[in-house]
Amino acid sequence: MKYNNTVNGKFIDRPNRFIAHVNVNGSIETVHVKNTGRCKELLLPGVDVTLAVSDNPARKTKYDLISVLKENLGWVNIDSLAPNTVMREWLDSDPEHFPNITLLKPEYAHGSSRVDFYLECGKRKIFIEVKGCTLEIDKVGYFPDAPTTRGVKHLHELIKAVDVGYECYIAFVIAMPDVMKVLPNRATHPEFGEALDEAVNAGVKILYLPCDVEPDELSVKQGIPGDKA
Repeated sequence: MKYNNTVNGKFIDRPNRFIAHVNVNGSIETVHVKNTGRCKELLLPGVDVTLAVSDNPARKTKYDLISVLKENLGWVNIDSLAPNTVMREWLDSDPEHFPNITLLKPEYAHGSSRVDFYLECGKRKIFIEVKGCTLEIDKVGYFPDAPTTRGVKHLHELIKAVDVGYECYIAFVIAMPDVMKVLPNRATHPEFGEALDEAVNAGVKILYLPCDVEPDELSVKQGIPGDKA
């Protein structure tokens, strides 16, 4: 995926989860942060950021903060909508993990929630739940960077789906360079780690999706089957 209209800036601060202040060519702008996670290791005063210009004149904020340049790593895409977009693009490319897709439905209603993707490949009936990873420590990704009760619920839904015969995946879109795997962030949210362990033991599969990342672009490089969490 590529953003059509972007500008560069310098991050100043983040008063709350939803907005940040960014210096854009000497002007202090209030921008929308497209990620409600903490991102504390990324959003440091003075770092380079990329902003997408909104085409909605009725919005209170003109810009969306979409990517951050992390020292010793590179650009990190923090747009929470991007993982599902690039996942769809990757699935449309006929990946080897899911050849000959005959049906592909995003936001598929199942049980008491919606699964990001439902697809059929021949006789295979597959659910994929997508998570975007932006937290890196020593070239390893960690998820989540803040507690996520929704993430735990999604894993429990996948376990139920496995029990009735579906092939289920939790797919980590790694929205940063040079990171090839993701581990559960047990220090921040032990319940997610426990739920992931339970899911893997029940038959839910892990898929890592390393990405090519530019300030205004994101794309999946490959799919890598994960090992146990």
